[in-house]
Amino acid sequence: GVVIQAEHLCMMMRGIKKPGSSLRTSALRGTFRSNPTTRAEFISLINK
Repeated sequence: GVVIQAEHLCMMMRGIKKPGSSLRTSALRGTFRSNPTTRAEFISLINK
């Protein structure tokens, strides 16, 4: 799995106009996508 968290300038200048706003994008493939236990472990580790 891949997870990217970033602050987007367009979110600060347009849209919600809130400095420090961040977005998280993720992609899950293979066992991360097909196995709920593996996916839950991965998600819990990246949320620490």
